[in-house]
Amino acid sequence: MSSTGASGRAEGGQLEERVDLSAETASKISQARTLVASSPSNLRDALALLAALEKRCRVGNDTPSLVRVCEASLDLCKEAGDDEALLATLKNLSTRRSQKAKAIGALVTKCLPWVVDEGDGFTPIVIAEGNEAAAKARDALVEELREITDGKMYLEAERARLTRTMAILKEAAGDVAGAADVLQEVHVETYGSISKREKVEFILEQMRLTLAKKDYVRAAIVSNKIQRKTLEEEGMTAEKIKFYTLLTQYHRHDKNALELAKDYHAIYSTNSVQEKENELKEALTNTVVFLCLSEYGNEMKDMMERINLDTNLDKIPECRETIQSFLKKEIIHYPLPHLTALESLPAFNMEDDNTIPPSPFESSLASHWHTAFHTRIIQHNLRISSVYYRRIHLSRLAQLLSLSRDDLEKHISQMVSAGSLYAKIDRPKDIVRFKKERKEEEILSDWAADIKSLLNLVEKTTYLIHKENMVQGH
Repeated sequence: MSSTGASGRAEGGQLEERVDLSAETASKISQARTLVASSPSNLRDALALLAALEKRCRVGNDTPSLVRVCEASLDLCKEAGDDEALLATLKNLSTRRSQKAKAIGALVTKCLPWVVDEGDGFTPIVIAEGNEAAAKARDALVEELREITDGKMYLEAERARLTRTMAILKEAAGDVAGAADVLQEVHVETYGSISKREKVEFILEQMRLTLAKKDYVRAAIVSNKIQRKTLEEEGMTAEKIKFYTLLTQYHRHDKNALELAKDYHAIYSTNSVQEKENELKEALTNTVVFLCLSEYGNEMKDMMERINLDTNLDKIPECRETIQSFLKKEIIHYPLPHLTALESLPAFNMEDDNTIPPSPFESSLASHWHTAFHTRIIQHNLRISSVYYRRIHLSRLAQLLSLSRDDLEKHISQMVSAGSLYAKIDRPKDIVRFKKERKEEEILSDWAADIKSLLNLVEKTTYLIHKENMVQGH
């Protein structure tokens, strides 16, 4: 090796002998470039020249020179416009026996600007319309880079971005299911070399594609990968809004009104929404509407009480009056004064894929919510009636609630089955009882408990009187 310098035997903690081939590397790369410049047909001869040098650098452990040779080989293929040679060279260099990790990383880094936008690292480069050959070459290079990065921890970030690139390409081609499946292969939440924001963005993209694929079970699983406290951190506003907007699509499919109310309230509580009047009103209105559509429970009641204290509710009179109607212990007359305005909201008429039909009530969900609104008002009225009446004639109660006898019986039966109301109907006597008749033993037990409590109070009072007398006597 007269033209090369050697670093000698392994010294100073080195495990292997390293040969310095930097001078020969510069000479051979220059020679290869001259060959290609003279005629593109000499590309294979130039690559063969560099391939022999690459082996010597690899065996001689001259990693800097090895990286230069690998990058030069790819540059020659790219400059010659030979996409097939580029793919073959990339595959051959990356699969060499005992190939250095730095060399493989350099190969991937060199190719990335040729397939993706350097700004975000995953958006595919734009190909002129009609240039199918260039688009095909780009797609093939993306796939090859994904194969190279597969299973390599030091390239996990690059693989995640390339997978997202592949998903974008498949979605653009109309293969939404394929795009979702490709993106699901990457468990980005386990990657340590990716920032928290990029992980959240990646998972949000997984959610979006699984919802577009109508795979709602997997969408729910993916959504649990994002911690809610992460979305509350500074600078995560856009991601928080996108996350809860996607959740509305999932909960709309499940027809879960309470969860929809929570989603819209989370969007409403975002700082950027609070600063914009229109977005604030829209989010708060949606929260109130779906809260009123929710089944009665402690969580629903607590949330309604908290929203009723919100001063922003005064900016939306129809919402303020509606929520106060549900909080009062008074019968609500159907339809509500502002029912038409509330039911004309875009969120009320959305399909489960968050699309809005051309006209109101064309959506099957809109019909469901319309029926649910009436049902919730009837259930509210029955709960209020049970507070003021121990028993009442069915015909009279039906008159008070503006219902037919059959509809009234149906709603009472449903509430009793759900455990939200106690009632017994005596059809021959046309009476419904809302209070459970107590047995003699229960009445006697309560009386005994009251007497015991009274005697305890008398005993405590007597003790305090004696104590005071003794203090005053001294």
